[in-house]
Amino acid sequence: MHIQLNTDSNIEGDTDLAREIEAVVTATLDRLSDRITSVEVYLADENSDQKVGTQAIRCVMEARLTGFSPLAVTHHADSVEQAVSGAADKLERVLQSTLDRLETLQEEPPPIE
Repeated sequence: MHIQLNTDSNIEGDTDLAREIEAVVTATLDRLSDRITSVEVYLADENSDQKVGTQAIRCVMEARLTGFSPLAVTHHADSVEQAVSGAADKLERVLQSTLDRLETLQEEPPPIE
């Protein structure tokens, strides 16, 4: 599973941040990693000009499952760490739900004609 970090100009996407995010994403999505080809993480500070307000950090995570269109989630929080953790949790639920539905569809017998 390849993990890519993208940040806006208000968040410094240095090597340490990339490692932290990779650790969170890997730990959260580990049990699904054989089905995921890549995860892109987009971080933005939506209130950087105001320096006030809550839930100013937006994290969008997009995962690509083998053979399917990408799935994306968004989470807003007060810190980068909270935004990444929240988005990873949401992404895990969305991916698991999608995979469960696909398995259910594959298990259903064909309609009787």
